[in-house]
Amino acid sequence: MTRRVAFAGVATSDLGRVDGLTPHHLHQQAAKRALDDAGLTKDDIDGFCSAGMGALQPIDIAEYMGLKPRWLDSTGVGGASWEVMAAHAADAIAQGHADVVLLAYGSTARSDIKAGLRGAGLDWGSRGPMQWEVPYGHTLISKYAMAARRHMHEYGTTIEQLAEIAVSARANAEHNEEAFYRDPITVDDVLSGPMIADPFTPLHCCIRSDGGAAAVLVAEDRVPDLAKKPVWIQGTGEFGSHVSMSQWDDFTTGPAAQSGPVAFQRAGVTPADIDVCELYDAFTSMLLITLEDLGFCAKGEAGSFVEGGRLRNDGALPTNTDGGGLSACHPGMRGLFLLVEAVRQLRGECGLRQIADAELACVSGTGGWFCSSGTMILSN
Repeated sequence: MTRRVAFAGVATSDLGRVDGLTPHHLHQQAAKRALDDAGLTKDDIDGFCSAGMGALQPIDIAEYMGLKPRWLDSTGVGGASWEVMAAHAADAIAQGHADVVLLAYGSTARSDIKAGLRGAGLDWGSRGPMQWEVPYGHTLISKYAMAARRHMHEYGTTIEQLAEIAVSARANAEHNEEAFYRDPITVDDVLSGPMIADPFTPLHCCIRSDGGAAAVLVAEDRVPDLAKKPVWIQGTGEFGSHVSMSQWDDFTTGPAAQSGPVAFQRAGVTPADIDVCELYDAFTSMLLITLEDLGFCAKGEAGSFVEGGRLRNDGALPTNTDGGGLSACHPGMRGLFLLVEAVRQLRGECGLRQIADAELACVSGTGGWFCSSGTMILSN
């Protein structure tokens, strides 16, 4: 059995700071909205994917929502988990192991930090490979800062070019009513902030928000049951790179350099065919390097590539059309939000931020510190 697979429904929960709601509630809220969007009910679900919480994920969340799925995935590879799980779900549906798969995520990352809750920070412990870096205070942001500095050293990338990525993200967020920040910023605004990890000031870094998202994938024979036009999965790719910085071969090349070409090959398209991109942007340099890895420009040329507003919604390559993790939302892991925005764009549902005639989208999630990648090519 080999069946085509489509996104049938997508949704987000309440976003921003959602005092009084739990992560379980946000999972359920987003899932209910995604099922409504698809014109389906929870009784249709026979597969479930989730990651990020629970002692027995995803059983913890499935029980809370009253689900008893016959197919499960809880792949945990950081922010890329959702693209990887969606690819696994598509494979399962294609082979008949499930017919309707729900992906759901929820996090109160911002509220937890504000409340001073223990474990709310980005602490992965100090065992295993991590023991060689933790004693030196090598935090997640410092790992990305090192990669940014290496790219600047190797290719002459400027701090102003990196700042333009943040400015473009904010410009794209202007017409997204769900975005956490919508006021315009300038390159000078980015550069004038206090240094966090050289070369990053706060506006080079993703925001910390609460929120959830969900998506429903279906087999092609369920498409007649849907409330809206399906968005088809055309190609996928995944790759795992490293955990220890000492095991990363090249700080200027991320795992999307492996997952991207595979996804494009399977889809039978090239980067030149893509109308809209939704790419993980926990830091400005993450997006810059991912553009090169995916083949939208040559290695070392992304600095000049992003200039002139190319990534803005009215630019040549609209990227992170909702404002991305730099301006819209980033509740711990953002990968599922990338898929939600891509589906909405391909269905023409994004109002003033809608990209005209968008037919093909490239979605690429990145996990950890360029540790993993999942890339998907979607089509309407």
